[in-house]
Amino acid sequence: MRKYFGTDGVRGTVNQGSMTAEFALRLGRAAGYVLTRHLDHQPHILIGKDTRLSGYMLESALCAGLTSQGMNVLLVGPVPTPAVAYLTRSLRADAGVMLSASHNPAGDNGIKFFGADGFKLPDEVEHDIEEHLDQLPPLPEASKIGKAFRVDDARGRYVEFCKASLPRGLRLDGLKVVVDCANGAAYDVAPTLFDELGCDVEVMHAEPDGYNINLSCGSTYPQSMCDKVMEMGADIGFALDGDADRLIACDAHGNLVDGDRVIAILAEHQMRHGTLSGGAVVTTLMSNMGLERYLAEIGLAMPRADVGDRYVLEMMREKGCNMGGEQSGHLILLDHNTTGDGLITALQLLCAMRDQNKPLSDMASNMALFPQKLWNLKLPANVDILSDKRAQSAVQEAEFALGKQGRINVRMSGTEPKLRIMIEAECEDLLQQIGGRLFQQLEELRDQLM
Repeated sequence: MRKYFGTDGVRGTVNQGSMTAEFALRLGRAAGYVLTRHLDHQPHILIGKDTRLSGYMLESALCAGLTSQGMNVLLVGPVPTPAVAYLTRSLRADAGVMLSASHNPAGDNGIKFFGADGFKLPDEVEHDIEEHLDQLPPLPEASKIGKAFRVDDARGRYVEFCKASLPRGLRLDGLKVVVDCANGAAYDVAPTLFDELGCDVEVMHAEPDGYNINLSCGSTYPQSMCDKVMEMGADIGFALDGDADRLIACDAHGNLVDGDRVIAILAEHQMRHGTLSGGAVVTTLMSNMGLERYLAEIGLAMPRADVGDRYVLEMMREKGCNMGGEQSGHLILLDHNTTGDGLITALQLLCAMRDQNKPLSDMASNMALFPQKLWNLKLPANVDILSDKRAQSAVQEAEFALGKQGRINVRMSGTEPKLRIMIEAECEDLLQQIGGRLFQQLEELRDQLM
């Protein structure tokens, strides 16, 4: 059982629980010890962050803990999460850290670690760090503490890395692109990237002030991006989240293209070029049955992992797949990066459009999706509703009523105190009927348990 780490690092509300300066200092000491105790050289760790105001506080505290434990720290400033994964490898660091709460509001933050290979730390390493959090390790002598350095060209390095993911010589001149940066980590790199590739770029929400990250913008609020695409007569729109590891797209008609549709487009594109590995694309329990049917029609399996990119990645590596992702727009393209990368995904989508000489609307229409809806039920920290037999019975009754006409997935969020209830059915009326009743039953049970 994890005490501090969730499915995507340590995350919470700033100045509460594990998101305090004191905790970050302790975490730096524990992580510094665990990550360096078997090394025979002066270790380096890279720290990036998004645009939240609390990033300054957590960066300073974490840096103090890591240097006190003997690690040299490379500070790269505001960059996307996938940039940290890349830069950790590129700069030959022994580990990397990203300070971000992804799509969460500005009052939250998080701390997630990467290994020297650019992959997120395995469960057993995070467990080891947790054990040393409760009883801090000894400190080295004064002569062996670490130093901190600023890396001034980190964003430029990442832009060049993204451009290198495209076929040599391919330019995107003439494409009109809207990009919503969510006032987050990609506020600078996303406009620069598309501009250098020749796009006519309309930039939205790229003026972070520490408080406005994800505020009615970005991948969780894509409507303004859709409206701007229609207003500008753009070819495509991209909405990133706060740390730019996920992407929601929009076609020229203002229609959203979610992660499932992007997976379908890129899977077919890679099959055309013989670059898809493993004969499958890994998704999660949340991915639409329509995607599963579509992939089967083109000869691909679709194994489902638990929700969370770490579990998608684990299954990808286990099955030898180089593509996987989530409906939320978090795609992992292992030929290009070791974690979800919204900008790499955007570039590969543009590459597929140019390759087939088709607009996004035509490519997205190849797959028919089942009606699907997600209900979110907020829960107090002390309420474990899924262990209650009444909740289990309500879910079983809903599954029986739905039968083979759809599916139900009920789970706790790995990043927020919410119960997520996903219903999918061939018929919209059946979905609303069964889903609405189940949500009401669980809501009433929550109120009784409070």
